[in-house]
Amino acid sequence: MAHASKDVDTLNSFLRGEISAVETYRQALGHVSDDRLRDALEDCQHDHEHRVEELRERIRKLGGEPAESSGLWGTFSKLVQGGADMLGEKTAIQALEEGEDHGLHDYQRDADQVHGEVRRFVRMELLPAQKRTHERLSRLKRTLH
Repeated sequence: MAHASKDVDTLNSFLRGEISAVETYRQALGHVSDDRLRDALEDCQHDHEHRVEELRERIRKLGGEPAESSGLWGTFSKLVQGGADMLGEKTAIQALEEGEDHGLHDYQRDADQVHGEVRRFVRMELLPAQKRTHERLSRLKRTLH
């Protein structure tokens, strides 16, 4: 289990990103009036909430302590979303898409930093789920133009 500590660190990095995503969607939803758009964004938020729970459970199984906050990325997302709030729904969607891009990049970049069953979990569960959420938001953005 020499890898367990490093795996926990990597999973906590993913967890902070997912917590940040949930926070950003929550902020964006406060500024969305269109019901169809709101439903789609809530679905994306629920996807991220599900990954938060999966990551917390996996980190505990490895004997680690799950991150409680989004840390620096949460601060960044608040700044980005704060600017988007003043500019409307399209800009909020753009900010969310940038966050989805970042999350997808993180999973792709760090998937091989973990080992064994944890790598399978990242490659077979987290990464495909993030790709689906990313694609859902990209489709939504295209319908706004």
